Amino acid sequence: MTDNSETPGHAPQVSTAKLNPVARFVRDTELDTRMLGMVGALLLIWVGFHLYGTFFNGGGVFLTPRNLWNLSVQTAVTGIMATGMVLVIITRNIDLSVGSIVGFTGMIMGVLQVNILPQYLGLGHPAIWVITVVVGIILGAVIGALHGCLIAYLAIPSFIVTLGGMLIWRGAAFLVADGKTIAPVDQNFALLGGGPYGAIGSTGSWIVGLLGCAVILWMMYRSRHNRMKHEFRLRPLWAEVTVAVIACGVLIGAVLVVNAYPWPIGIVKAYAEAHQIATPPSDLFISHGFAIPVLILAAVGIGMTILMTRTRFGRYVFAIGGNPEAAALSGIDTRKMTVKIFALMGMLAGLAAVVASARLTSATNALGDLEELYVIASAVIGGTSLAGGVGTIYGAIIGTMVIQSLQTGMVLIGFGDGSYRKIVVGVALVLAVYLDILYRKKTN
Repeated sequence: MTDNSETPGHAPQVSTAKLNPVARFVRDTELDTRMLGMVGALLLIWVGFHLYGTFFNGGGVFLTPRNLWNLSVQTAVTGIMATGMVLVIITRNIDLSVGSIVGFTGMIMGVLQVNILPQYLGLGHPAIWVITVVVGIILGAVIGALHGCLIAYLAIPSFIVTLGGMLIWRGAAFLVADGKTIAPVDQNFALLGGGPYGAIGSTGSWIVGLLGCAVILWMMYRSRHNRMKHEFRLRPLWAEVTVAVIACGVLIGAVLVVNAYPWPIGIVKAYAEAHQIATPPSDLFISHGFAIPVLILAAVGIGMTILMTRTRFGRYVFAIGGNPEAAALSGIDTRKMTVKIFALMGMLAGLAAVVASARLTSATNALGDLEELYVIASAVIGGTSLAGGVGTIYGAIIGTMVIQSLQTGMVLIGFGDGSYRKIVVGVALVLAVYLDILYRKKTN
């Protein structure tokens, strides 16, 4: 089969002569225009805050390895839950309880690893963090499934069920430890929150980056092979190469950035003393590399994308979101699907609680407070339509980065008051919904 842009039997394509170079590039590479818009907005935010700091604060610090590394870690907790919120919103539901689930499961995990497990396994036992993580994820899934059952089988609106859950689980989190902070968490568990020791270093990051590039190239090869097999329209070879170069370039660029951020001198000194390294600490450059929370977010993002695009479950989710009545008439058990979706959302909230409490090295009553609002905002800003039926996992992650970039940038330029940050995020959310309305009108 030759590499043609037209395939007999398919609808005629728009004449290339009628397209400007940008439109032709987007068409041939098949890049998502909404994703391009979000990425463009994100880059604009980054450059804007950096230039503002350069001209008005005596030096730009936003586009530095240190800030970008911290930004990636700060994105992880909300991003993990935003991937699940996409499914919830696609099916025309909402989950207001995820922040409280984070707080409750985080407190349960704190009590388990600090007050209970050490009595039976011994302090610092390697199984403590494993048991704690498993319990937290399962507990989150059970809570989510409970919410799903109330919504699906008792026909209670998801808004009411999860609003009640938000209050119930927040109160339960307080009662678990009588309002006390549980600390410190297990040392191995704390590594899941990031930090110098909670990262994989320079070598590990290069391995991840190169493996990622290999997977990207393999997936593109398989996609092209399947198109040829089924006689679908092929992308021009230059477009394939361009997409591959962009994807691998972004990944390698991320590796270079995280490896350019060194450990603080104090930690380097302690590390040198512990390992009897004669080299002066000031001469040692030990890279952070990718933080473990970022790798967890990446794994969740890849897994959720496969679930949504490559499985029957994902097709059912979009079918329910497009038309619930038609989905039910076609044989889809919409009630069982609702339970599964909310159980998955609860499981991701439990995983987010693992990362959040590990990062704080404690379980506090403020854990996950108001996080549900940022999770919903991330999904919506990332292109998930509140009308249902539309949404992407990568869009939600980019939306999370937009929100976190706005908050971080305002702190760096001197607007550290939380009131300003909430105003900016609120404006961004309203603007995103308005743009979604315009987009839907244009495409309908």
